[in-house]
Amino acid sequence: MFELVPEWASHYEEFWLTIRRRNLWFIKLRYGAAVMLLFSIFFSKFFLEIEFSKVQQNSITSITILILFYNLAFHTLRKYLKHDAKKFNPLHLSILQMIFDLFALMSIIYFTGSVESPLLLFFVIHMIVGSLILPGFVIYTFAVVVVLAFWGITVGEYYSIIQHHHILGYLPVPIHQHFNFVLAINITFAFMVFMIVLIANKVANQLYIREQQLLESIDKINAAEKEKQKYISGIVHEIKTPLAAVHSYLDLVLQKFLGPLDEVVEEKLTRARRRSDEAIELINNVLKISKLRIEDSFIKEEVDIASILARAIKSAKVNAEAKGVKLSLINRRKERHTIDGDPLLIQIALSNIISNAIKYNFMDGKVEIEVDEDKDNLIIKVCDNGVGIPKEETEKIFNDFYRASNIKHGSVEGSGLGLSVVKQIVERHNGTINIQSPSHLSTDRFPGTCVKLTLPFLKKQI
Repeated sequence: MFELVPEWASHYEEFWLTIRRRNLWFIKLRYGAAVMLLFSIFFSKFFLEIEFSKVQQNSITSITILILFYNLAFHTLRKYLKHDAKKFNPLHLSILQMIFDLFALMSIIYFTGSVESPLLLFFVIHMIVGSLILPGFVIYTFAVVVVLAFWGITVGEYYSIIQHHHILGYLPVPIHQHFNFVLAINITFAFMVFMIVLIANKVANQLYIREQQLLESIDKINAAEKEKQKYISGIVHEIKTPLAAVHSYLDLVLQKFLGPLDEVVEEKLTRARRRSDEAIELINNVLKISKLRIEDSFIKEEVDIASILARAIKSAKVNAEAKGVKLSLINRRKERHTIDGDPLLIQIALSNIISNAIKYNFMDGKVEIEVDEDKDNLIIKVCDNGVGIPKEETEKIFNDFYRASNIKHGSVEGSGLGLSVVKQIVERHNGTINIQSPSHLSTDRFPGTCVKLTLPFLKKQI
């Protein structure tokens, strides 16, 4: 299969989608052309007093039926073509359509009077659309073939080598042997075809060049973003080392290995330790985000959500018990379906959501984790009866460093990165995340929040 796709566009999805859309233009125009031809054959006599001979009627009807037949075939075929430059693809389908169309149109032009035909300008539409789709050398080849074929028909009719089909009622007398008229039409037709191809193909090439430049710019931006994330990751990782050391020293002092502490001093050190925890959490979140943005792919394996949830709940229990928050798991699944993904990233997402539900709750609060399923997806809901999220902020909450207005000035500290990380992880797994506030656990004082994750599962059962 000869290659028509430029190297820069072979993996550019928008290029293929554009070709597919323009192929669909051809198909829709063809349906309209077939209807117009049928109308002209059977109703032109009554409305325009134009009459076709029996040969013309039979020939044009046969060509119209052929057009409808191959158009249906193309309409079906286009749905199954892959965006693969090495195989039969939408661009090859465009060439095939042009070949069939030009043959059919040339035949119709011949049976409707060739040089006298009112349908001659239909070549203009094909040349324009073809110029927008096909490479220059291909569309110019088609233009040369069309002009030579038309000249051959008109010259053959002029010298009576082939039969001329005059449309009765359209022109008073046949003029296919009027030298000046035939010469003028042939020169004008050739000039028009080549000028249309030249202008339309030049415009199309300029657009493709702009697309190529845009694609290259996007690649450069992505590469720069990766370098920036690597730099941030390196700097942040270096910052984490002294912070972890400070955290360890604070633990030693607070555990009174170095002697008893005054209550005021102990309180201050406890607050310092809490702040160091928050700083380390912030650093970990930044590192997670950098990792997600640097790496284009992640580990994929068959994952049972039950074991991941068990680990996430186990790690959250310490904080829940310290705050007096009741943590419960409700499993509504009838079967144990698995999902395809990265176990570590999924655990990070679930741990983050459960941790938030505990962090933004109150003493003796509730956190309910519900696992359910529908036909194709695993559904996990984490609901609480904590501070909740203002309705107008439920979409903004996924932005980097964004914190809800009802908590960012409160006593609970955080980085505002947690849900941003969760959203990226969920989308990497082709899932969705939604937030609802108030939740079904809401109280008169506190609205609470429900975070719903939907992850597609594998059909295979374990």
